[in-house]
Amino acid sequence: MKLKNLLQNSLLLFTLAAALPGCSRLLDEKSDMRLTTPETLEDNQALLDRVTDALTGFSMSGMASSDEYYITDADYNALQHEENKRLYTWQPDHVAVSRTEGNDWSSAYRAILIANTVLFNLDHYNIPNAGNVRGQALVLRAIRYLDAAQTWCPAYNPATAVADLGLPLRLDPDMNRPSVRASVKETYDRILADLTEATALLPVQQVAATRPSKTAAHAYLARTFLLMGDYPKALENAMQVLQYPNALMDYNILNPAASYPIKNMNSEVLLRATISTGGPTAYNISKVPAEIYSLYEANDLRKTVFFKINPDQSIFFKGNYTASPNGRLAGVALDEVYLIIAECYARLGNTSDALQYLNALLVKRWKAGTFVPLQASTPAQALELIKVERKKELLFRGIRWMDLKRYNRDGAGINLSRTVLGKTYTLPANDPRWAIALPEDIVAQTGMPQNPR
Repeated sequence: MKLKNLLQNSLLLFTLAAALPGCSRLLDEKSDMRLTTPETLEDNQALLDRVTDALTGFSMSGMASSDEYYITDADYNALQHEENKRLYTWQPDHVAVSRTEGNDWSSAYRAILIANTVLFNLDHYNIPNAGNVRGQALVLRAIRYLDAAQTWCPAYNPATAVADLGLPLRLDPDMNRPSVRASVKETYDRILADLTEATALLPVQQVAATRPSKTAAHAYLARTFLLMGDYPKALENAMQVLQYPNALMDYNILNPAASYPIKNMNSEVLLRATISTGGPTAYNISKVPAEIYSLYEANDLRKTVFFKINPDQSIFFKGNYTASPNGRLAGVALDEVYLIIAECYARLGNTSDALQYLNALLVKRWKAGTFVPLQASTPAQALELIKVERKKELLFRGIRWMDLKRYNRDGAGINLSRTVLGKTYTLPANDPRWAIALPEDIVAQTGMPQNPR
């Protein structure tokens, strides 16, 4: 099959995928596998390399619900979709715009369909030498499920994960299979299985950071185990990342006066994926709260690299790891790995090593010759320092919502509040709304249960 025809046919596949996950009632059109199953390794790699379909559109719903930004009343009133207003104020339902407009659910399952199609093709056509491509598809499927779980599922809790509602796990490209919600445990088991298998198939480095590598797979395993509260395994995988060539950026060499000082595809990015930037999280209306900006000390270079003060004294975030206003990083980067290592050591009672890795990161963020290493006398004190640095370092990465959910699972008691048009809205710790409502049309068409409200 010619590549040109492949890409044209793949567009049909992706259009149909927007309706996933569904059942025979959901689609009148049937998948023609003769059109949508490329037979060569090169063609399947080309499917995965369609970055606009596979590695963009990661969920913005969690970021929209987090405490790392705000919008003005005027910008709230100007939001095009009522669903985005409801999402911003933590409403219990109708928080997803129509699939025809594009939403987080359709983006996630469109990417999962790409991965499933490639995995099917590799097996069905007995394509040789497919380990690298298979590994990439497994990582892609796993990370879209992990991203989706942070949006629509409760935080992983070992005591309740068997009963908690997870995601519909689509493992092949057959669009006629009924959608059934797995448990949270089954969802995470699938994510771990895919990532673990991928680590044995992938090279340490790829030709570009838009292809999943062994390093990226280990980093995602570290993130997954951290979210699950399995700190020994999170530490093991994060340390594995550091066994391979890597380099933290020295912020002293950046130009803070640049519109976007951090280079795209920089040395820290292990996998370049981006978050949808729409609704209340759009770059031109989302502002940084003053209380976050005040966390950065004068010699902390992130204060000028990450932020710009607008004429009205509001604070604009320009620290994207993509050198673009519309491309906020959703993938994994080396700075996150250092923070995972530091947190795991602290949670496992090792204060010295926790501070060693935390300070190794921070010295690259401060003006040369001014950084005084952070100190703590107990693991608990070290952990509090690390939590603050996660908040500061990983701003606008889609990670804050994940962190808030797991902190509250562990008893942090973090409540969120916003005042919009004179009315205060609240999201108490461990409220059912921390698992954002599924799109109502998906629930209606598939019969899957909605999240408890």
